[in-house]
Amino acid sequence: MIGSIFVGVLTGFPLAFVVGSVGLIVGYMTLGPQAFEIIYGRLYSLSLNYPLLAVPLFTFMGVVLQKSGIADGLFDALYLWLGGFRGGLAVATVLFGTVLAACLGVITAAVTMLTLIALTPMVSRGYDKSLACGAVCAGGTLGILIPPSVMLVIYGPMAQISVGKLFMAAIFPGLLLATLYCLYVAVRCLLQPDMGPSIPVEDRTVPFAVKTKKLVYSLFPPAILILSVLGTIFFGIAPPTEAASVGAFAAILLTVVYRKFSWGMLSHTAIETLRVSSFVLLIGCLSFAFVGVFISLGGAEVVSRVILAAPGGRWGAFLMVMIVVFMLGMFIDWIGIVFIMVPILSPIGPQLGFDALWFGMMICVNLQMSFMTPPFAVAIFVCRGTAAPELGVTISDIIRGVIPFVAMIVLGLVLCTIFPQIILWLPSQMITGW
Repeated sequence: MIGSIFVGVLTGFPLAFVVGSVGLIVGYMTLGPQAFEIIYGRLYSLSLNYPLLAVPLFTFMGVVLQKSGIADGLFDALYLWLGGFRGGLAVATVLFGTVLAACLGVITAAVTMLTLIALTPMVSRGYDKSLACGAVCAGGTLGILIPPSVMLVIYGPMAQISVGKLFMAAIFPGLLLATLYCLYVAVRCLLQPDMGPSIPVEDRTVPFAVKTKKLVYSLFPPAILILSVLGTIFFGIAPPTEAASVGAFAAILLTVVYRKFSWGMLSHTAIETLRVSSFVLLIGCLSFAFVGVFISLGGAEVVSRVILAAPGGRWGAFLMVMIVVFMLGMFIDWIGIVFIMVPILSPIGPQLGFDALWFGMMICVNLQMSFMTPPFAVAIFVCRGTAAPELGVTISDIIRGVIPFVAMIVLGLVLCTIFPQIILWLPSQMITGW
């Protein structure tokens, strides 16, 4: 069944149709009419999954922020503060992506914004194209990990883990990756100054008070959105789904206050939210049905036995899980991986003696690499498609640029393995278990 999915994906058909067709055909050939009952039951149960209501709400919030242009001034403020350092614009790009990650939660939107806003200033000021593109892709993909993340909203129900705890568990790993990205850029530009030269003094000669005011003013909208969502969850005011509605409402209020609101923007946001949410839920429903057939045929037991029998004990089995997730990320969209593999892999963590929350978050951090590892690398293709033609950016430039950042993700996984409290400490401080 999994081999058929790979073959189907390589033909170019949408993943949802491939997964649904394989589940339906193999299910009917092996289980007969009972397969229809399994598929219908899985589709029905997923459609009534209440936490998934947060998907369109978080998408709405992110698209409002993107289309309103509220966050555009943040890069300009970071530009003034960090442009004088070698690699400062690339560091500013990663930091800008980190802030966007806590507001957007949609990869394509984040990478598109960073490409449009940050890539041209870097390349035009002599930055190495590969470094500039790598910073854009790495910073943009943080949105799928740092909450509010659509991936975590989907992962929770699939693994039967509290979405609120996943949100809190993802904050420090996300910030850790952002820190590693910035350190890599700083060290690389220190050793190779031509990779990221500092901008001329005349371009950044601005009074300290003006720079500070600009930074505070530009950080205010993201801070309000972050507090409205994560603060609501952390202090036990509401669970993630209701917090998502608070965030969506706060986004609209901010566009009104900053005089960015228009009926055209609202209409475009609603249509984009419908498109993204429908795409996610279509893949989710058909993948969930596929998993129902796969489990009914004993496939989950086979996968579990193979992983548990890996040499090296529980750490050998854990390494195998990480390798499997990494390899799948090269060929299948993260949505398919979460809906197909998580119900199969998540029970293995407790069997190996690992904390279920830590085990799940390690898979989520691992999936960061799926956006930057060809052939199926969404961030690479979005960056290439959005980059201005006059910059002369090629696919090879982007691939060379993202490889060191993929290595930083591997280093982040190692640190989270050695120090599990990076993931587990903040959730333990929550007022409620939402």
